[in-house]
Amino acid sequence: MTTTAPALSPAAGGNLPLRPADLAHLDTLHRRLLWLSCWTIHHANHLRNKGEGEVKVGGHQASSASMAAILAALYFHVLRPEDRVSVKPHAGPVFHAIQYMMGAQTRDRLMAFRGYGGVQSYPSRTKDVDDVDFSTGSVGLGASITIFASLVQDYLQCHGRKAPLGRMVALIGDAELDEGNIYEALQEGWKHDLRNVWWVIDYNRQSLDGVVREGLFGQIEASFATFGWRVVRLKYGALQRAAFAEPGGEKLRDWIDACPNALYSALTFQGGAAWRKRLLDDLGDQEPVSALIGRRSDTELAAMMENLGGHCLASLCEAFDAATGPQPTVFLAYTIKGWGTPLAGHKDNHAGLMTPAQFAQFQQAMAVPVGAEWEPFAGVPDEAGLREFLSRVPFFAKGQRRFTAPALPVPPLVSIADPVISTQAGFGKILDEVARSGGPLADRVITTSPDVTVSTNLGGWVNRRGLFARTAEGDTFRDERIPSAQKWAFSPEGQHIELGIAEMNLMTMLGAAGLSQGLFGERLIPIGTLYDPFVARGLDALIHACYQDARFLLVGTPSGVTLAPEGGAHQSIGTPLIGMALDGLAAFEPAFVDELSIIMDWSFQHLQRHGGQDPDPRTWLADAAGGSVYLRLSTRPVEQPLRRHDPQFAHGVIDGAYWVREPGPNAEVVIAYQGAVAPEAIAAAAQVAQGRRDVGVLAVTSADRLHAGWTAARRAAGRVSQADRLLGRLPPHCLIVTVIDGHSATLAWLGAVQGHRTVPLGVERFGQTGTIAELYRHFGIDTAAIVSAVNLNSPGRPLAVVRG
Repeated sequence: MTTTAPALSPAAGGNLPLRPADLAHLDTLHRRLLWLSCWTIHHANHLRNKGEGEVKVGGHQASSASMAAILAALYFHVLRPEDRVSVKPHAGPVFHAIQYMMGAQTRDRLMAFRGYGGVQSYPSRTKDVDDVDFSTGSVGLGASITIFASLVQDYLQCHGRKAPLGRMVALIGDAELDEGNIYEALQEGWKHDLRNVWWVIDYNRQSLDGVVREGLFGQIEASFATFGWRVVRLKYGALQRAAFAEPGGEKLRDWIDACPNALYSALTFQGGAAWRKRLLDDLGDQEPVSALIGRRSDTELAAMMENLGGHCLASLCEAFDAATGPQPTVFLAYTIKGWGTPLAGHKDNHAGLMTPAQFAQFQQAMAVPVGAEWEPFAGVPDEAGLREFLSRVPFFAKGQRRFTAPALPVPPLVSIADPVISTQAGFGKILDEVARSGGPLADRVITTSPDVTVSTNLGGWVNRRGLFARTAEGDTFRDERIPSAQKWAFSPEGQHIELGIAEMNLMTMLGAAGLSQGLFGERLIPIGTLYDPFVARGLDALIHACYQDARFLLVGTPSGVTLAPEGGAHQSIGTPLIGMALDGLAAFEPAFVDELSIIMDWSFQHLQRHGGQDPDPRTWLADAAGGSVYLRLSTRPVEQPLRRHDPQFAHGVIDGAYWVREPGPNAEVVIAYQGAVAPEAIAAAAQVAQGRRDVGVLAVTSADRLHAGWTAARRAAGRVSQADRLLGRLPPHCLIVTVIDGHSATLAWLGAVQGHRTVPLGVERFGQTGTIAELYRHFGIDTAAIVSAVNLNSPGRPLAVVRG
């Protein structure tokens, strides 16, 4: 259902009626936010020393201006401390101005806006000092995470959290609605009976390169209504509504409704005289409406025509106050990009900046004295009254809203005794044992998967812990006595959230759940599974989750061409490189289940660490800071080694590599492998050793951590990393052959550690369909190919190649 903002009346909802004096204070705050945001950007671009040859700093003055009134109404009237807000990236300067006025941001950081040590270009939880709830910057993701944060809030409420429910609020630009992940998230929210979410769309009808298509508002409203949202259209401000009530006002309203977006923007830029000429030309000599226009000066006429709902504080507060109840609500707030500045309405204003001359004009209009530009209350006529008003603002009453929660004890290491098993199956068994054993950590694990729960071996966990929904729903197949291995009943006590097959939603869900401690003061251990090749489909959201320092365990399985019959569409190649490249994500690819058990035990601890950045002297990695973990697992069953209890073995697994077969002092060859190709690498080493060569076998469990420790040690000037310790013993003539069921570059760097010749084997093309043996042979990662690589690249008598 679409509604239009109501006429002015006593405020409804949870807020007190808006007094005229408070409305005046909000108007003052709106002007202060507009000034401070534009000044911060102007100072960075025109006044701050940027250095020789530096490019424009930027900062989006026009996009900030269109949101200033909306943020003023929300932060200083509507929001409560339990509400969480995702701010449109290009409105970041307005957000920082709010924090600055409330004492939560420093002048020095504002002066260094977009500079080293200054406030970030877009709000960041991890890099800004003020109270950022959600990092934004990759358009669309800031909106969609509020949906999943609401689901996490519901989950916690059903699992015993007593705190009041808050609204998850997203402030987004209309151009962000072009992003496909928006609609994936809306559909997922509908499936889960979404509540307590507000989206406020800055409908300025301008994007980076131009003006948006006519009639877009209708498509927007229809989309949200389809998914069960309440739609509130904030189109007309109080001045316009008052004009509509005058004789001839209906004609004026019809003209406004029919005016194309581009023309409305152009007339806004041209000003009052242009408005008058166009209105009189189009409406003709119609006495009532002509008189309505004639009663206003050019300045008054422009003020009325540009008084859209998204800039009218009275209209905004009325609409926000009236939106009571938990129904998800979208406010379509009509605005003018660049409102209140000389850039208003111009189609090129997105990345435009006011010139020094324009800014001097703007400063005079804002009544800010020269020399007082950074003063929070510069030009405020009633500073004492405004300060008193700010002392009553509910949102800031409790200070910063960053929570902590105690770490959960990690249960004893799970041992799996199967002689032949895949790492994917081992993951399922370990998690099933965690579920069976119970305890504080098991009770805080929340799993999720995009329609591949059973095929990624989460079935055992779900059978023990159930699926989550606010309303209980039975398993029809069991109720009908139809045999099934899976218990598929939903309840408020369940610990698995089943998602539709959209990997962006999975990553966004992990991001929201992984922020639970900071947002809600409740620790969760989120675990998400998906087919490894589709990590790339959710990569933008995965990067963004890590950028926010969300904590989760991501399990990509099955992986590689080892998933042989599935063909190239389901065989991942580049995911090991993603794991190496992504900050805040420790990537592992174990070959054996005892390695996996150690990694999962370490992961449960790593997700809960929040220490400093000082490096561990053993690894030169900042493990005390904690982070998220990515496991690349396989469906290939392999014979398991005898139990290994050596602490050095466990250290090696976590640090990134250990010796399966230690090389001697005159080693000629080292075969280094990662993941499911372990049997081929070990078999190849056995064949090479038959030629009486000294051969080492290096098991790499994490190219990511091994490489990161090595580069960190290099930066620390001569420190010794795990890679140095392992490869430093090799003689200069030793050959390293690396092999992985993934891109060969994952391990190719090993030769650079000590300067050894290296032959990297791996998969660099889309896969084929066939058996594992056929595909390993095709891509040159089978035993014979490894032996051939040794023969072709090392001196001495070549060995016979044995294919099997």
